[in-house]
Amino acid sequence: MWIEQPPFFYRLLFTEAIWRILQRGKKVVYLTFDDGPIPEETPWVLDVLDRYGVKATFFMVGDNVRRYPELFEEVKRRGHSYGNHTMHHLQGLKVDAKTFFRDITEADRLIGSILFRPPHGIISPLQTSLIKRHYNIIMYDLVTRDYSKRVSGEEVLDNVKRYARNGSIIVFHDSKKAHVNMRYALPRAIEWLKEQGYEFLPLPM
Repeated sequence: MWIEQPPFFYRLLFTEAIWRILQRGKKVVYLTFDDGPIPEETPWVLDVLDRYGVKATFFMVGDNVRRYPELFEEVKRRGHSYGNHTMHHLQGLKVDAKTFFRDITEADRLIGSILFRPPHGIISPLQTSLIKRHYNIIMYDLVTRDYSKRVSGEEVLDNVKRYARNGSIIVFHDSKKAHVNMRYALPRAIEWLKEQGYEFLPLPM
């Protein structure tokens, strides 16, 4: 549970970030995808979302946008929200605040979004203070763990069923490392969430 649903005390360390969004009178979830866009996964994800009539939010690595600008345009064309996931997928605690922010700014020149999610959901308080002046920091309420070789697609789906709740910001990955688990769990998760009466919304930009 410590990974799948961040505990309350951890959220208190980053009160400026958005972890969950409740909508009055609605039962909603927010599907998000990290680490793309890449040709091996992103088009498949977009087709699945279209099939179910779902809009989502893609947190994209700037270097991938540079290499595959047509995929970035396709995400936008299909009506999804999008955000910044740094230029080089930097982990915040491995670099100083200025270096980290420069990497975000480099990605912003390509992506142009006020939404930002730090890779692995890890940043320092100093980095948070700097970033929040320019971006809305989007964390998550549920990490599916589709990227992990230690879990199966069935377990990824079980994570959704166990931890999804009203207002959850849910993390999948349109990345090679998530290929098997994500392709098993994503359509089944969407179907299950729809059966539970959830509406899918993109994050507001």
